Amino acid sequence: MAAAHNAVPTPDAMQALIAQHLRTVPDWPVKGVMFRDITPLLADTAVFAQLMDYFVARYRSAGVQQVAGIDARGFILGAVMAHALGVGFIPIRKQG
Repeated sequence: MAAAHNAVPTPDAMQALIAQHLRTVPDWPVKGVMFRDITPLLADTAVFAQLMDYFVARYRSAGVQQVAGIDARGFILGAVMAHALGVGFIPIRKQG
């Protein structure tokens, strides 16, 4: 990740930042489900960078050799994280 980013936020601050940038879509894809849309987070360059910096900082010294991401959000976040950690990415599809 770029060195120009601010300090990595605390877990509580990151949770609040994520919550502020999620959109809830009630009853999608079926009635009773509250879908959490991450596209507002992805659209905000600074917030997306902070999220990825947070994940990378958390796992940089953990000896991660590969990052696996479950579709579809995991493909987006996992691929960026794998790149930042300098490791490979394994996409995992949901059944069906």
